Amino acid sequence: MLPKTDWAHLIPHAGTMCLLDGVLAWDAKTIHAISDGHARADNPLRGEHGLHAVHLAEYGAQAMAVHGALLARADGVEKVRPGRLVSLRDVQLHAEYVDQLDGRLDVHAECLYADDSGAQYAFRVEHRGHLLATGRAAVIYAAG
Repeated sequence: MLPKTDWAHLIPHAGTMCLLDGVLAWDAKTIHAISDGHARADNPLRGEHGLHAVHLAEYGAQAMAVHGALLARADGVEKVRPGRLVSLRDVQLHAEYVDQLDGRLDVHAECLYADDSGAQYAFRVEHRGHLLATGRAAVIYAAG
């Protein structure tokens, strides 16, 4: 497992907004990250009624960011590459609120396309083998 301390400096998310806690596995196309932050009272996405499942798209987007950062590091690049989430498509939610779920979330992302200007991924978030959210997300990288 790669703990947050191994890769957090490579992504633009900081403090409590860095929602993922570790990476269990990754390769050239996929990543499997984990998080316990959905149940934390200080989760920055938490609303008056709890953490709505729509915010699981951000967990998927952060898995994308970590995956891209790990790929860049494998190529010798150790700097943050900011991007802008520009599209969410085919998002399906299978729960309403997720903050009461005990145990970790499993966040999976698969790169569908990537080049120097952006990337598109499919993501899914599960809890104990039960599907909570799926979708696709696209990011455009800031000009560097």
